[in-house]
Amino acid sequence: MNEALPAPTVIDLLSIAGGAVDRHVLASLRASGFEGLTVRHGYVFQRLLTSPQSVTELAQALGVSQQAMSKTVAELAGNGYLDVTADAQDGRRRTLTLTRRARAAVDAARNARGQLLSALIGRAGQEAVGETSLVLRALLLELGLTAQVEARTVRDPQGDAD
Repeated sequence: MNEALPAPTVIDLLSIAGGAVDRHVLASLRASGFEGLTVRHGYVFQRLLTSPQSVTELAQALGVSQQAMSKTVAELAGNGYLDVTADAQDGRRRTLTLTRRARAAVDAARNARGQLLSALIGRAGQEAVGETSLVLRALLLELGLTAQVEARTVRDPQGDAD
């Protein structure tokens, strides 16, 4: 029995494209000398772009355990992407901030996405890309993610999984 497989839906295509965009950006980062970064690190960077935070605050905002966030912070600090300093008010609390290297990686990732967007506009046209953006915003609204996107608190879909 040889039944035709159904064509991928827009949700299927979106899921596939999302993973491919992540891989493209990570490859671009590696090619630019930003080694050791993962998709998970991007969630931490986005949150720290809003303000310096503690491990506990990051873990709560991103919906992961403090243990998982401590491990992620250690990786990022060890690779020169985070500064960890003692809080002036409470010496037990450690404040996390992005280093210049991390901010350069953010800029490089934005550049990679921008180049991909330009290529997409070249292939599909500005109007189609604009319409697609409206559809994706509607999907974010349907999934209850609009406020999280605006606040940069979108949770890593992998959660505490390693």
